[in-house]
Amino acid sequence: MKRFRLYVITGEEFHPSRTLKEVMREAMEGGADFIQLRDKKSTKKQVLEKAKMLRELTNEFDVPFIVNDHIDVALAVGADGIHLGQDDLPLVEARKLVGDKIIGISTHSIEQAREAERNGADYIGVGPIFPTKSKEDVVEPVTVSYLREVANEIKIPFVPIGGIKLHNVDEVLNAGGKSVCVISEVVGSSDVKGTCEAFIRKIKECET
Repeated sequence: MKRFRLYVITGEEFHPSRTLKEVMREAMEGGADFIQLRDKKSTKKQVLEKAKMLRELTNEFDVPFIVNDHIDVALAVGADGIHLGQDDLPLVEARKLVGDKIIGISTHSIEQAREAERNGADYIGVGPIFPTKSKEDVVEPVTVSYLREVANEIKIPFVPIGGIKLHNVDEVLNAGGKSVCVISEVVGSSDVKGTCEAFIRKIKECET
């Protein structure tokens, strides 16, 4: 799995007057280099149509495309992988279905991170770092203290997620984050491309 800096998850509720395709294209033009389709409310048919569109769009930008939860949709459109939560199909069982495709796992504690690494996850989500309204079933913030634990111990790629904005991303990067996952701050922005570019600049500054 290639290195990424800015992981963007879809959130159509944050841009009701703009199309999913328009917003995600601008995100990738701004430097988003890992894209996930997360849709908890649409029908399976609707999710499939969105996934087909995003697969074509991410191919255009040569950006990995991940589908949240819907393993069947991911396989149907040739997505690069899937992302699973702690209550979804266990990683070991998912691996039997998707083979060598990317599998990401959301984690909220160092024990969950260790288990994901041990069971063969390709990357983990670390969060929510800060309070977030991007999910209805969100758990309590894990803060940057958990991020520091992961940075010190976990060897597989990890990406901080949850409430990350331009005004607090430095705190995440200073705690060991080498990439960030963003939803509302990007897709809800009036300048999607510019916001992505600003995140990329901050991440690159911490690399030097």
